[in-house]
Amino acid sequence: MKERLEAIKAEAFSKIEEAGTLDKLNEIRVSILGKKGALTEVLKGMKNVAPEERPKVGQLVNDARNAIEGALEDMKKNLAAKARELKLKQEVIDVTLPAKKNCVGHRHPNTIALEEVERIFVGMGYEVVEGPEIEYDYYNFEALNIPANHPAKDEQDTFYINDKILLRTQTSPVQVRVMEQGKLPIRVIAPGRVFRSDEVDATHSPSFHQIEGLVIDKGITFADLKGTLAQFARELFGEDTKVKFRPHHFPFTEPSAEVDVTCFKCGGKGCRMCKGSGWIEILGCGMVHPKVLEMSGIDPKVYSGFAFGVGLERIALLKYEIDDMRLLYENDDRFLKQF
Repeated sequence: MKERLEAIKAEAFSKIEEAGTLDKLNEIRVSILGKKGALTEVLKGMKNVAPEERPKVGQLVNDARNAIEGALEDMKKNLAAKARELKLKQEVIDVTLPAKKNCVGHRHPNTIALEEVERIFVGMGYEVVEGPEIEYDYYNFEALNIPANHPAKDEQDTFYINDKILLRTQTSPVQVRVMEQGKLPIRVIAPGRVFRSDEVDATHSPSFHQIEGLVIDKGITFADLKGTLAQFARELFGEDTKVKFRPHHFPFTEPSAEVDVTCFKCGGKGCRMCKGSGWIEILGCGMVHPKVLEMSGIDPKVYSGFAFGVGLERIALLKYEIDDMRLLYENDDRFLKQF
């Protein structure tokens, strides 16, 4: 029995030394220590050993097992170390190569401009409200003093879903919805996307954004409107900015005006941006028409108010000196990364 165990140990040590891989080493372990291994066969033969010899033989078998397991473990560590070293050599990292840059997005120029406008008006006590882009003809036109067949409809020819539902041409319908709620006084701005069947060019698009403001309270006058817009212009374009009001006509305001600001590029002296005039048109405004107040359930003899509307893209184009509106929608990284 002792000779048999010595032969198994010698054979095991020889095979372990010759094992070149962890897989081969595992095969050797199974062939010697497995259920059908050589050492296991010796243990099965213990029943044929004389009872008085079994303790001694059992000790010899355990010593042989321990010696073989120790040799297997040592060789496993050596082979694992060699495999790890080989892998490190094969996976060399060239630290001189440029690192991969993460492409991190940022806010769109329109979003930057909108947040700036909202910050200004929220600072003056206004609330930001929104409404549906798919609107009823009543809210988009009739409630704004633009009845059927009114010439002003031709200027805002839009996309109709049916004769009563359309894509809104302005965010003024949001103002009507706010007035109908009857919670007075009102001081809101309504930003959002609007739609008109315009041809695409450097200054027009069938889809763009507007920001409209509305104030309704007792004793509101045109002076309040002028002061509000003058403060807005100064905060948006600079402290030295001045405003100029030119008479105009809008069906939903009376009196109405277009508002110009001194060119922030040349300070009003005249340049390419302002086409030599020293002034740049930015928005339309006026006192809310009494009929609009009545249709929304507000008594024009008690309350008055003003409204104004500005194109978000126009602000972005002016503020960032962009000469083509289409650049805002082409999603060209070379352009957008500048902001």
